[in-house]
Amino acid sequence: MSLTVPPDLLQAAESGPVDDDAFVSCVRDSLPYAWQTVSRVAAELASSDAEFADNVIPPPTEDERGQLLRALASDAIRSSLERHFGVKLAFQNCHRVAAFRHSAVDSETYRRFISVRGQLLNQSPELRNC
Repeated sequence: MSLTVPPDLLQAAESGPVDDDAFVSCVRDSLPYAWQTVSRVAAELASSDAEFADNVIPPPTEDERGQLLRALASDAIRSSLERHFGVKLAFQNCHRVAAFRHSAVDSETYRRFISVRGQLLNQSPELRNC
């Protein structure tokens, strides 16, 4: 299961639209490693003039790797994180998540990061099973 959904949030979802902040709180509480990783790269981006900031450190455990994969593989989770942090997320392998400024999404740097070539160049023998 990707998220541990509190009963009141589930009831809200059964009744109609869900508040984005409530959903983001659920993500934060359910996927703490993913939350910390995205929070960190978003904060690094905010504190610099760079086009992007990224995480190159593999998760310490398979559980944490799974959290990151679940967060970034879900359109709903990923887009809510992007709205919350005001960034565009890009993802390679099992751990390399990057936060881009919205103004950089049409940049050569962004296109290079999300390209097939970028994906292939980011491979290594240690990462083939992730």
